[in-house]
Amino acid sequence: MKAVVCADWGPAESLTVQDVPSPPLGAGQVRVAVHACGVNFADTLMIQGKYQVRPERPFSPGIEIAGEIMEVGEGVAHLKPGQRVIGLAGLGGFAEEVVTPAATVLPMPPGMDFVTGAGFPVVYGTSHLALAHRGRLKAGETLLVFGAAGGVGLAAVEIGKKMGARVIACASTAEKLEIARAHGADEVIDYSTEDVVARVKALGGADVVYDPVGGSSFEAALKVTKFEGRILVIGFASGTIPQIPANILLVKNIEAIGVLWGNYTQLAPKILQGSLAQLLGWYAEGALKPHVSETFPLERTADALNALSGRKSTGKVVVKVR
Repeated sequence: MKAVVCADWGPAESLTVQDVPSPPLGAGQVRVAVHACGVNFADTLMIQGKYQVRPERPFSPGIEIAGEIMEVGEGVAHLKPGQRVIGLAGLGGFAEEVVTPAATVLPMPPGMDFVTGAGFPVVYGTSHLALAHRGRLKAGETLLVFGAAGGVGLAAVEIGKKMGARVIACASTAEKLEIARAHGADEVIDYSTEDVVARVKALGGADVVYDPVGGSSFEAALKVTKFEGRILVIGFASGTIPQIPANILLVKNIEAIGVLWGNYTQLAPKILQGSLAQLLGWYAEGALKPHVSETFPLERTADALNALSGRKSTGKVVVKVR
């Protein structure tokens, strides 16, 4: 099979497409013919050796997939060959085949195509678990979303609106803000030209802040979060990891809450599975409208990774494997 291979830590340009053996199938696992693989910020860090997980090299990156079941391992009863699925591969998604635990694979809803499916689990799963489980967002509260036109940010806008929140979206261009507004944002702020803190305070502050950016965005979050508000630490797309002044959390009675969605696959899989089931139900109802801005063939996986890391894309970037 063809696969993207990371032989040593380095930039996306160091990746190669090679013919490699198909991975063996074990008990409790499924083999999936990958049609599409979502591109995630974690992929860009993993190939550089900068992610929390450092796989043994060589390896194929790619953590979320959409495709068809080719075969099932011993003990797998809920999936069958030919079934269209989405899944969390952990590794190996940028390849024509992947073997992954059956517990991390779900049937695709009717009407969902492979490109949409490949860009669905991580961004929607992260945002729903963050807002519903960790952030305890309630209907009528105000949600402030930084990076609101990116993958997780745009999903947070949609989910926050579905949960009944008033959504304030922040992004760096007017075009990105139009996308956020089209996906449900009630108010928009261009942080390249506007004073975010002044605007959010004029809008009454935020009960919950969703921050995948870090740096100056987190500093602003500390200033605009209301009494007993929650700041959700999703990631650091800005490249700057903020240092949290505990005295501000104390004086304002606010919380800074970490959200590492991938931990739930091992530590609390039932919470993750319940969250994804809720999201797929909302998709089937038409409440969620995933936005994929760019697709690339397998041979241009490096370009796909650079499109994401350059923060010029909106929504999801997806590699079409087949």
